[in-house]
Amino acid sequence: MPELPEVETTRRGIEPHVLHRTVAAVRVRQPILRWPVPGHLVATLTGQRLLDLQRRGKYLLFHFASGHLLVHLGMSGSLRIVSRREDPGYHDHLDLDFGEHRVLRYHDPRRFGSVLWTDQPWQQHPLLSQLGPEPLQPEFDADYLYQRSRRRKQAVKTFVMDSKVVVGVGNIYANEALHKAGIRPTRAAGAISRQRYQRLVEEIKSTLAQAIEQGGTTLRDFVGGDGKPGYFKQQLTVYGRAGEPCKGCRRPLQELRLGQRATVYCSHCQT
Repeated sequence: MPELPEVETTRRGIEPHVLHRTVAAVRVRQPILRWPVPGHLVATLTGQRLLDLQRRGKYLLFHFASGHLLVHLGMSGSLRIVSRREDPGYHDHLDLDFGEHRVLRYHDPRRFGSVLWTDQPWQQHPLLSQLGPEPLQPEFDADYLYQRSRRRKQAVKTFVMDSKVVVGVGNIYANEALHKAGIRPTRAAGAISRQRYQRLVEEIKSTLAQAIEQGGTTLRDFVGGDGKPGYFKQQLTVYGRAGEPCKGCRRPLQELRLGQRATVYCSHCQT
């Protein structure tokens, strides 16, 4: 599933090609995604100028004068810039044609993503109104996380993956940040000190920022390429490495499941 760095890398990759440009045409080939694509979208968007492109959590927000387009990539979705002359594939469900042969194409084999519209303030949309702070913003700090965690018995990994607590800390980055912070993912969130949360906040910010930076080195992939950000090439310390040596102590990494997600950790380095 695309996580925050993928979505932010996508935003940065497509923004120079669509910002302040006018939608010349909209082509919806498959209207049934996670939720139906609004039937009025073609008429609503055609002729409108894109004023801003923003990310909130894992949502991309396309801001127009009359409203806001909300795009979520779901489990397998991607956005890329293609030429108008490039024939769509079977899983290419929607095009936003920005003229001059600049087409923003939405591709989603599993169709679990979404393309929605609101003419109300986007902050009030039901999918966005309950989201927690952005992890890279100043308001996400140790004091905030410590206060939100009091009396919580749930595992700290599922706690930081809760989008109502903080957005965008997906499975890969929860594994990585907890390992770097030396915190065992199964520890009760309410049993962790403010000092240890300080370290965890630092590692969450650092890990996400590094992933975004590494993704940014392959933004050309969003123009005529496969649309897949290159940050996957980064060297992960625990995720996907169960049974391999910990890069700290060299003991074998352990794996279990928390919240139905693969959780890899070091039983020696993480306490």
